[in-house]
Amino acid sequence: MSGPVIHRFRVTGRVQGVGFRWFVREQARALGVRGWVQNEPDGSVVMEVAGAAEAVHALRDAVSRGPVGAHVTAVSASEPPEDDLVSLPMPFSVRR
Repeated sequence: MSGPVIHRFRVTGRVQGVGFRWFVREQARALGVRGWVQNEPDGSVVMEVAGAAEAVHALRDAVSRGPVGAHVTAVSASEPPEDDLVSLPMPFSVRR
């Protein structure tokens, strides 16, 4: 088991209007991952997540598939600043 990691994911495709943020929230909570998810004006969904590396990897796998009705075309990852780790909410939340 490895230590905690923090990532920012941007998901593109048909990911708005299909319950995607709620799907992410439920998956993240089940995995014990903290953070948030929100829709972006360009039609993508962005999330910042922190947790055990295995849990964050499992969440990325889940969002790559998405819920029924979604069509994910890409998931890109970057690392936000380390100080974001302490400010990420627990439980995982949906931003409007």
